[in-house]
Amino acid sequence: MPLKKLLLPLLTTIFMLSSAVTYAGDSLRVGVEGAYPPFSWKEADGTLKGFDIDFAHEVCKRLNKECVLVEQEWDGMIPALLARKFDTIIASMSITEERKKKVDFTVKYYNTPAMLVAKKNPGFDDTADGLKYKRVGVQRATTHQCSAEKLYPDAEIVLYATQEEVWQDLSTGRLDAQLSDSLQALEGFLKLDAGKGFDFLGGAIDDPQCQGIGAGFAVRKKDTTLRDALSKAIGDIRADGTYKTLNDKYFEIDVYGS
Repeated sequence: MPLKKLLLPLLTTIFMLSSAVTYAGDSLRVGVEGAYPPFSWKEADGTLKGFDIDFAHEVCKRLNKECVLVEQEWDGMIPALLARKFDTIIASMSITEERKKKVDFTVKYYNTPAMLVAKKNPGFDDTADGLKYKRVGVQRATTHQCSAEKLYPDAEIVLYATQEEVWQDLSTGRLDAQLSDSLQALEGFLKLDAGKGFDFLGGAIDDPQCQGIGAGFAVRKKDTTLRDALSKAIGDIRADGTYKTLNDKYFEIDVYGS
């Protein structure tokens, strides 16, 4: 029998065992971004804060795991998960059919719509014609890039590594508009001094193909035991009132959505 056929069952067994050991250990490595307030951000001393961070710690506690937070730039999140840099992702990652081709997801832990932000009374509207030739900023490799390229084909879509960079260029006039999560826009920009003079442009983006069905924890496809444990923890957090406590710490509305 060829050596490849002899080794294949052994390698498969080793992979499955290594996956089981990862989940069975005392810690859970969680990929986070740390640059998406109020869901995640980094304090001056390097401490990670935000709704996603608190939610990760709460889930780890219910799984009796030590939470090991691993920072990762957004556009490298899924590749890093597949490379086993961490065990799961909590980074406001929307559950979409495109991403499900590569990774698996838990049930959602929140769901808020995407919206455009521009200067008040900008002189254009939120339609494809209104944004024709306008510079629209989005974070790279997000659902918002997908929607912007689909809905505003004649706009100049400007891509950024982080949402913070999008806000910076919008506030300094380098962009005409930007597309992001509405709650992140409200809490992470519009309430700040830099956001004065800006407002939402139009209504919520109705684009389920790109925007998905809410944000979930991402895991590797074979890690079904971990996926199910995380989903159960999310359900328990929602059911026993802990979700409301976490929610109300950061938001004035229930971000779980319908």
